[in-house]
Amino acid sequence: MNGVQIRSAERALSVGTWLIVAGAMLYSILTVTPLAAEHTPDEWDWTAPILPLVVDAAVVIVVRLDAVLARLGGHGGRWPVVLRWMTGGMTLALNVADSALAKDLVGVAVHAVAPLLLIVTAETGLAYRRAIAAAVTALEERQKAEREARRQAAREEREAAERRAREEREHAALLAREQRDHEARLAREQAEREERARREEREQAAARERAEREARERAEREREQQRKERERREREESERRERERAERERREHAARVEQAERERRERAEREERAERERAALLAAGPATEKLPEGRAHAVVRAAFDAGMPVRAAAELCGWSVGWVSARYAEHRNPGTGGAELAIASN
Repeated sequence: MNGVQIRSAERALSVGTWLIVAGAMLYSILTVTPLAAEHTPDEWDWTAPILPLVVDAAVVIVVRLDAVLARLGGHGGRWPVVLRWMTGGMTLALNVADSALAKDLVGVAVHAVAPLLLIVTAETGLAYRRAIAAAVTALEERQKAEREARRQAAREEREAAERRAREEREHAALLAREQRDHEARLAREQAEREERARREEREQAAARERAEREARERAEREREQQRKERERREREESERRERERAERERREHAARVEQAERERRERAEREERAERERAALLAAGPATEKLPEGRAHAVVRAAFDAGMPVRAAAELCGWSVGWVSARYAEHRNPGTGGAELAIASN
């Protein structure tokens, strides 16, 4: 029998025991309560159920604690036995008392069933539990012995495996040490060859670097010489351009001065000629008749430039004051000359 079957049997025993205890308690309460009520004063009838409850509570305590002690493999001594039989006897006496007082043997037999079943079940359950506890203990010891045997076998196998692994590790370590020595020797030889090769490469690189440095220095000197030559040419070219620019500016300045002088002389000649013409026009005196329009324009212009009044200018040209006023307005505001001329003509 394995642990699962044992736990199943214990569960079945526990459930059956408590069903019997519950049924016996209910039956006892229903049977004993009327008896207790008959022998209790009327005002205390409500206390009748207390007696069967107290007795049945003692039964519950006995059954429960016996189950725990049996499961633990212990023994409570003589007092649990006294309590168990005393509660069983009390339950039996209380249940059959009413029928015994009435001399009803059938009632005594009927009412004795539940208490007797409870007493026998309690004793039998205790015996079953002790037997189950002993069986469980034996099973646990056997399982413990088997586990110990398996652990011992596993330990021996592990030790053998560790011994084989240790021997294999030692052998592998020996082979690895020999391999490392061989690889170290090869590595040293390879390192020496690589060092020689690197030394030769460094010497070649140093020679190449010296040659490249000398070539760079020569190229730098050539570039510096070319730069200086280029700067000299650029400086000479800049000086030449500066001289040419200065000469060009001098010639342009002389030309501008000569042009300004020429323009000044021409302007002076024009002004002098205009002044003579204006003086001639103004010196002619008042016109006896209306001058031609072109000459009249010239006379009005000369009078306007001389600052003469409109009426004096009208006398000089022989035209009306309105027409002369229009011409004066044209000379003062050249933009309105066309419209005023059209008005004057009308």
